[in-house]
Amino acid sequence: MAYTKMATFVNLPSGSWRAIIRRKGRYISETFKLREDARRWATAQESAIDNGAAPKKTYVTSKTSLAHLIDLHIADLAAAKKPIGRTKLEALLHLSRTIGDMGFAKIDRQFVIDFGRERAKGGTGPVTIGMYVGWIKLVLAHASAVHDIETQIEPIEKGRLALKHLGLIGKSQERDRRPTQEELDCLFKAFDDNPRQLSPMTRIIQFAIATAMRQDEICRIRWSDLDLRSRTIIIRDRKDPRDKYGNDQRIPLVNITGYDPLALIEAQRAIRSNFDDRIFPYTAKAISAAFTRTAAKLEIDDLHFHDTRHEATSRLFEAGLKIEQVALITGHKDWKMLRRYTHIKANSVHAAVAQLAPWTDPDD
Repeated sequence: MAYTKMATFVNLPSGSWRAIIRRKGRYISETFKLREDARRWATAQESAIDNGAAPKKTYVTSKTSLAHLIDLHIADLAAAKKPIGRTKLEALLHLSRTIGDMGFAKIDRQFVIDFGRERAKGGTGPVTIGMYVGWIKLVLAHASAVHDIETQIEPIEKGRLALKHLGLIGKSQERDRRPTQEELDCLFKAFDDNPRQLSPMTRIIQFAIATAMRQDEICRIRWSDLDLRSRTIIIRDRKDPRDKYGNDQRIPLVNITGYDPLALIEAQRAIRSNFDDRIFPYTAKAISAAFTRTAAKLEIDDLHFHDTRHEATSRLFEAGLKIEQVALITGHKDWKMLRRYTHIKANSVHAAVAQLAPWTDPDD
């Protein structure tokens, strides 16, 4: 029987122990504070080599929980200088806080199903549950691909499929909520009459309807990106599922929705600061909170700030712009993404038809 060399343990001057393995042509070593830790590691690595697997460094073998893998994923992206989007980061940190102690090896089909059911009982919607399951799968796949950590992806996919069949994972419902002019006027009056309202919410809402910008985009546009001669402005890092970063777009500022974006920008000059180049130097979170709070106080049902984007896009179509022209303003890439916003009022169609020349028979 062939002799297999056992691991060697060296007591270093520092008092630590170095385990050295020379086995089947492989060489690997690690340093530990305690000899027993070195022995356990060496035994595990020798077994892996004998079974044909590659030996793993201690930083890999020490990763046992989902939280460990989440930390690895975040650290790797930071090292690669790939920024993590706010939504993804918040989801990962939430998973780390709530189920991070779970050993990733124990995440199987049933765990995913139970996870989805518990979230649904707590009021989490199908889209969010699907997002969380997707992040779990992504983190485990990353650990396997980048760090050679053995993870099981198939059980997660089976659990996701089960949740889909149970109706706990699904697509978001398309919103078609548009504020009425009466609702908008009530909001404007409430904001203008509130002395504690520091941000010019009426102006911000009107600007959103004039440009179809999201609240975070409104809070990012800068004076240096405004071109008065061409009546355009650059929106930096505009949201796009294919290009999350560096997706800068120059959009036209047009006065066809009932509110003039250039006039609203001009009104902001009175508060222009030398320390902040933003035209609207506020936070998206504060804008959203003020809008939601005031709408609730006025008992305006089911209206979100994002519905102003829906209203703006619909008004652009009602004004007579073509799909490609509206898409240039809104940032939508194709008709499939844009059509859900085109809840055009019937009277606008009659108005457009009235402007067309009456049809006549060419033979007359």
